Amino acid sequence: MFTSCGVRRFLPPGERLYDGVQVKVERDSLVKESAKSIRNQLEDISFPKRNKRLLGAPYKVWWWYALGEPKKEKGLRYWLRNKLGEPPVLSSQVKVSDNAENMQSYLDNNGYFRSSVTGDTVNTKWRFKAVYEAQVSNPYYLKEVTLVNDSSPVSIAMSKLKGKPRLKSGERYQLNNVKSERDRLDVAMKRRGYYFFNPDYMVGVLDTTVGNYQTNIYMQVKRSVPGEARYPQTIRRIAIFPQYSLLSSRNDTSLRKAIMYDSLLIRDSAQAFKPQLFGRLVTFRPGALYDVRQHNNTQNRFINAGVFRFVKNQYRPVPANDTTKPHQLDVYYYLTPSPKKNINFEIGGFTKSNSFTGGQLNVNWRNRNALKGAEQLMVKTYGAFEFSLSDSLKNNNNWRLGTEVSFTFPRFVTPIHIKESSLFPPRTRFLVGYEWLRRQGLYTKSSFRLQYDLNWKEQATKEHTFSPISITYTRATNFSDAYKAQIAANPAIAYSTLTEIIPATFYNFTYNTVRPNAANIFYFSGNAEVSGNVMGLVNKPSGYFSKEILGAFFAQYAKLDADLRYSRRLGPGSYLANRVFIGASHPYGNSPYLPFSRQFIIGGTNSLRGFRPRALGPGTVTPDAYYQIYYPQVGGDYKLEFNTEFRFTIAGSLKGALFAEGGNIWTKDTLLYGPKGKLSKDFLKQLAFDAGFGIRYDLSFIIIRLDLGFPLRIPWNPEGTQWVADKINPFSGSWRSDYLVVNFGIGYPF
Repeated sequence: MFTSCGVRRFLPPGERLYDGVQVKVERDSLVKESAKSIRNQLEDISFPKRNKRLLGAPYKVWWWYALGEPKKEKGLRYWLRNKLGEPPVLSSQVKVSDNAENMQSYLDNNGYFRSSVTGDTVNTKWRFKAVYEAQVSNPYYLKEVTLVNDSSPVSIAMSKLKGKPRLKSGERYQLNNVKSERDRLDVAMKRRGYYFFNPDYMVGVLDTTVGNYQTNIYMQVKRSVPGEARYPQTIRRIAIFPQYSLLSSRNDTSLRKAIMYDSLLIRDSAQAFKPQLFGRLVTFRPGALYDVRQHNNTQNRFINAGVFRFVKNQYRPVPANDTTKPHQLDVYYYLTPSPKKNINFEIGGFTKSNSFTGGQLNVNWRNRNALKGAEQLMVKTYGAFEFSLSDSLKNNNNWRLGTEVSFTFPRFVTPIHIKESSLFPPRTRFLVGYEWLRRQGLYTKSSFRLQYDLNWKEQATKEHTFSPISITYTRATNFSDAYKAQIAANPAIAYSTLTEIIPATFYNFTYNTVRPNAANIFYFSGNAEVSGNVMGLVNKPSGYFSKEILGAFFAQYAKLDADLRYSRRLGPGSYLANRVFIGASHPYGNSPYLPFSRQFIIGGTNSLRGFRPRALGPGTVTPDAYYQIYYPQVGGDYKLEFNTEFRFTIAGSLKGALFAEGGNIWTKDTLLYGPKGKLSKDFLKQLAFDAGFGIRYDLSFIIIRLDLGFPLRIPWNPEGTQWVADKINPFSGSWRSDYLVVNFGIGYPF
């Protein structure tokens, strides 16, 4: 009441506040769509939208008037007025007759021909509402869709097109589908050389005299199509300028000093690139018909080569007096190179899934064009420190120093020929790395890594990574007396610091929906990894840790995992996001368990958020301070996890979430954690469950996330006390201390 009175007092004379729209729908007998659905669609296209309300009160308008007109278009008052308030939508801004016409056109465009919409107003003392009555006639359905051939070259070409049409017999007529069909035909024509063709050169003629509420559509080329658009175009010349600058007006774009390579003209005045690079990146050649697919592929390959900051292209028709062949195009690519070398420094803080928090300094040096073929040489060095606030890990700080050198080629580097995708250039990476780690009070560990990767995209949605060689070598030294004493008391601890080599081969496949705002969003990532097969054949183990190579025990295992995510868009800014993760492995021969660096982990900010990292599993084991201190990772050989989260908008960039999750990890053997951690037939009875809520601030380029989770079921509790949902009491300090888990993260958890 207070807000409404405040708004009413400020309204200009003769004006009323717009109170929104009301649509009444009357349907004919054959209309299958519900009156509610039609009403919602018509209300959505009405304009303008009324002011936001809270319990019926226009609170944002009140703030607009209460804060008053600022003297300047900046400052605190200006910011508050535009952030908290909004200007009133007044009766003079609403054109009822225009809205009625738009609604009637909307019904016609969706097959409800001969429908009618009338509008009127309902006024109170200071409010104004628009009321519309829609009489919705029976819809028309498509009977036949025909491509008309008028014997012109362009019409003949169109009549030969194949593909899946967007217009189908039996569907209700919708103008958007007709436009979609025009776009499909336009792309198909551009794939066959018709560079100058566009969708506006086509028209769909309706014949509604068929009867029985059916219509035929005749798709045909307009008679007014310009001359060049009637003929396919052939590529005469392809010229490339890899030293072009968008910021300079002195670019020399003559072909005077251009060289010819693989029928491409290349004007590289600085000789910065090998001609072979452009031979790989350009996917078509002179003499070919224009094809929009090849144009897009080439453009995409230039952009993804990683050496060009800007890519600009131009198609120019060849004048008739400059050629003996008509209908030809010259193609020009203007490429602005990125700086060849750069160095950057990064400093930041982080939290890890193993309960450690710390800071890191990175120094990265990169050469984007090391061998003049877009090869990238990267040298990375880093130093980091880690500490934990967890009682079990206090005074057990970690110090890290490392370096990593990688060389990446924009092509396959393999002993056998592999066909490339024309859309994305593949990548081959060779990597060598070393890391020194000091765990204060325990030991020093050195790690060497050698990796050979092949990465390629089959499509925009499908990506593959195959690493035939991935070798990791770790060696621990400088054991403290306290650590030696622990090993004497419990020999199993020594397994975490064995000198080990992991000679692995792995493959990853990722599928990701291209459109992030689609109604259904899918993501899948699958991994397969094997280790030690060749070494096992040469030097067959007789038991666990029985064989060495180069003074190190070699790991033997096979590992598979799958991460499936599905999000359903429920409305503007609201989603139901789901994830299922299944991981399984089979350590064998020389290995009783997965190497610690390869184990499945659970809990923490991107997993089960009601359990702290390293504080869940495996099985019904209580991961106490002993395991958290002396094992590099509290993990397992098997994992099952499922998450569901309802995401919604609170206000503007402030988002909210409600989530529920479950899962656990298990081991194949009893060596590390005893029988409680081993996978058994009762594994479903050992699942942990949690729930919680969170808030996120979306800055568009980054999402800052805070989640509060709490357990619902604790698997290591005694039988009959594992469910703890009845203990939820957020007003109790002891409950918050024992059960509430605060998770801070960047980005969504999945």
